[in-house]
Amino acid sequence: MEGFVEGLSMRWSRWVYLLVAAVLLAACSGGSGAPTGTLTPAAASAGAPTAAVPAGLVPAGLTVPAGLGAAPLDAPREALVPPGWSVSVFARVPSARLAVWAPDGALLVSVPEEGRIVRLAPDGRGTATGTELLRGLNQPHGMTFAGATLYVAQSDRVDAYPYADGRAGAPRPVVTGLPDAKSPDLRGRYAHALKSVTVGPDGAVYVSVGSTGNISADDLTADPPRASILRVPPGGGAPEPFAVGVRNGTGLAIAPDGSVWTAVNNRDDIPYPFDRPYGETSGSARGEVIEEYVRNHPAEALARLTPGRNLGWPYCNPDADVEPGVAGSAQDLTDVPFTRDVETNPDGAALDCAALPPVEQALPGHSAPLGLAFVDGGLPGDFARGALVGVHGSWNASPPRAPEVSFFPWRDGGLGPQQTLVGGFQGTDGSRWGRPVAAVAGPDGAVYVTDDEAGAVYRVAPSWR
Repeated sequence: MEGFVEGLSMRWSRWVYLLVAAVLLAACSGGSGAPTGTLTPAAASAGAPTAAVPAGLVPAGLTVPAGLGAAPLDAPREALVPPGWSVSVFARVPSARLAVWAPDGALLVSVPEEGRIVRLAPDGRGTATGTELLRGLNQPHGMTFAGATLYVAQSDRVDAYPYADGRAGAPRPVVTGLPDAKSPDLRGRYAHALKSVTVGPDGAVYVSVGSTGNISADDLTADPPRASILRVPPGGGAPEPFAVGVRNGTGLAIAPDGSVWTAVNNRDDIPYPFDRPYGETSGSARGEVIEEYVRNHPAEALARLTPGRNLGWPYCNPDADVEPGVAGSAQDLTDVPFTRDVETNPDGAALDCAALPPVEQALPGHSAPLGLAFVDGGLPGDFARGALVGVHGSWNASPPRAPEVSFFPWRDGGLGPQQTLVGGFQGTDGSRWGRPVAAVAGPDGAVYVTDDEAGAVYRVAPSWR
């Protein structure tokens, strides 16, 4: 009960702010939709199993060029996009995951399931010609460029390739021996083997190393540590932990100001952490795994990383509830504080959750953010600067949290609240025709979205492109 009272006190000012903001918004709202290039921030509702409310978006039929209409795109599909925007199939790439633009204007897409990197060269007709850039790799996932050098994160290593004339040269090892399912000490026990990579302005290489499981605390003391973001110094050297307590930071990217950000997939089956009833139950629900609570907790962090930052896992969980522990509480996904994990840190002895800096932005529980990329010019209006996040949607909620492409505007060196840029992949019955993984802004002013479920890459273009 003490934790609840302290948490409620911490949130009181934000609760008042939300009420005032809601009244002002209601007073000022008209009947027209949002203008092109403007999105309305998502409503903070704990009960809605969607990544964000797609306010200001309109349906747009998916254009499928000839020869690209294999299932599930063999039936008419509709996406939700800003007014005046269009969405079309750019290429079909089975099990497409992360993406990066090469200096020569080609889009590279990773296919970890097949050990390949595919190169998609735009053909001038809104589609692409696909060729195989690399093959025979060990679950290649994250990619990034530093000048003409392509960095590729495999499940057990990161390599740097010289890139020229649409070809990758001989690789140079950046870091090897990263843990994956083939590591002798893990004996196949690895739930988050896929790695992501980015390069800072100083040439340091950052690589995400996910946890082996849901609450596998031994990851933090492993060598090299897991559930961490590792940093390889400029010019090479042994990797060192840059940020820890990062359960699965698949989203990893450099912001316009040079800072490192990650989007995190947090834990599953979180027990209710407060010593009080939950909802209509009587008696304390502390330690119980309650489906309604699990569906919305913990929040999925979108955080700026600094040397030594701890994102809490597995001892502390981002808790976005305005009224912590109250069933149906609204959620505030900005500056999200932490709550003790009752399963791993019941008395706070393992980690002082109140001492952790709040998470800058977050997505609702089980959104499953995967790809993270920043936009610094090239898109219209409010989309000119910010972060694009591929939201994969939940697999363990009923109905599932909807997949989408989220946008977070860049504001004063940070990120504003989550907005939906592309939605409509999930029906009201929970059925899906696609699941976005990554979204990257193209040199032509369009957004390109990978979808591993439909095996496709979409081109989402504003009206002026």
